[in-house]
Amino acid sequence: MRTRPENPMPEFVQRALESRKLLNAYRARPWYQRNDYLGWITRAKRQETVQRRLEQMLDELERGDRYMKMPYRGKS
Repeated sequence: MRTRPENPMPEFVQRALESRKLLNAYRARPWYQRNDYLGWITRAKRQETVQRRLEQMLDELERGDRYMKMPYRGKS
């Protein structure tokens, strides 16, 4: 059972994932990681921060070995 509220995916995040062909990598991550990324990005007050956080998420998904700058190993 999930105890945290679910953060909806904004259109700009969806478009960024699709344009970088990372939607499958995003969906492969555990629910809490996807939810954390969305909340973290959308809570930013300045557009520069939103963009920087979005780029970090995209880069981490592309690399596949990071989550919020921490080492991450997906399911083996």
